Amino acid sequence: MNIALIAHDAKKKLMQNFCIAYRGILSKHDLYATGTTGRLIEEVTNLTVHKQLAGHLGGEQQIGAQIENNEIDLVIFLRDALSPQGHEPELNHVVKLCDMHNIPLATNLATAELLIKSLARGDMEWREMYK
Repeated sequence: MNIALIAHDAKKKLMQNFCIAYRGILSKHDLYATGTTGRLIEEVTNLTVHKQLAGHLGGEQQIGAQIENNEIDLVIFLRDALSPQGHEPELNHVVKLCDMHNIPLATNLATAELLIKSLARGDMEWREMYK
């Protein structure tokens, strides 16, 4: 499965900790991330992450294009709902694309953990039908 990882600045440490905790599961899949998030994940986990541009430089748009081309199976997007982002339209577009293309999306830690455990159990195999 191809997993996209995005985190707002205030959530990057949380994303690192999430990836440390679920390294065993994530290591079995292809990971894609916006630039800074991907670098930070690699630094603490030694996982290989395909890094796009930094989010504010177009990384969310690149991940959005992957979603549109059916190249992403799951998105974990840890959002900071209390701090407006300058590139909010691109971020909202990623959420919209996930809805349009039936891509499982987590925007908080609780949902991310549910999805990652579901992935480990094999509950996401239905995504193969879409490819």
